[in-house]
Amino acid sequence: MHVTELWQYPVKSMIGSRLPEAHFTELGMVGDRIWALRDVDGDYLANTRQTPGIMQLAAAHGGGGDVAIRLADGRSVLSSDSEANAVLSEALGRSVRLESLRPPEDLDFYRSRGELPEDLMGYLRDIFAREDDEPLPDFSKFGPYVGEYQAPPGTFYDCYPLLLMTTSSLRTMAAALPDSVVDVRRFRPTLVIDTGDEPGHPEFEWSGRQFSIGSVVVEVVNDCPRCAAITKQVTPDIPQDRAILRHVVKEMGQAVGAYAKVVQPGTITQGDEVRART
Repeated sequence: MHVTELWQYPVKSMIGSRLPEAHFTELGMVGDRIWALRDVDGDYLANTRQTPGIMQLAAAHGGGGDVAIRLADGRSVLSSDSEANAVLSEALGRSVRLESLRPPEDLDFYRSRGELPEDLMGYLRDIFAREDDEPLPDFSKFGPYVGEYQAPPGTFYDCYPLLLMTTSSLRTMAAALPDSVVDVRRFRPTLVIDTGDEPGHPEFEWSGRQFSIGSVVVEVVNDCPRCAAITKQVTPDIPQDRAILRHVVKEMGQAVGAYAKVVQPGTITQGDEVRART
């Protein structure tokens, strides 16, 4: 096995970009998800459920610590631009502002806002876009911070710092969904691992295992349950498609890819071998 793609997402929930090489600390890839949009009216980190258009914006690091954000209409704005928040709010149709990471000690910044609704099950089915006859995911797979915090303190990740996917999984989904656009950008992995001719979804068998990749050691936590985000339009060529989630729920145990954490920091380069540790 070897690394065929490394993806970095400077702004949470936006389209990222491929890198030839990346550095990793215990908190994940350096430069990954160091910004997020906050919904001003709701006072929460913007997400694809309330703000689906966020997935059509693309972010990449520029010079001097700036992040360049490309809008769906082709315009661009820098994070340092005084009009950035106004431009992004107009593009998304709701008031948002860019916010950078804060220290993990600033718990109030990361804490979830508001009270849970009375119809909790309906609320969760809406978030995960589950139909009435479909099960909700196993919430223990999301880690210890979900619920109390919008993101693990000190990060803008949903749950864990890394998401691993395999070429086998992408190929298997594409074969099962010939009328859908199964594009890697829907699923937002950190690493895509070439698993050759191996069938199915081999990453589902990696929970609890450690792998050496370049000078980094990662440990796979568990598979990654999926929500409505994978159904949203990313670009005109990657349109909205609910059929993908129906397949994931019914045929893939509700998951795509596997969550992982960094055990040993270091550097990963495209083409690096992925070696299982004993």
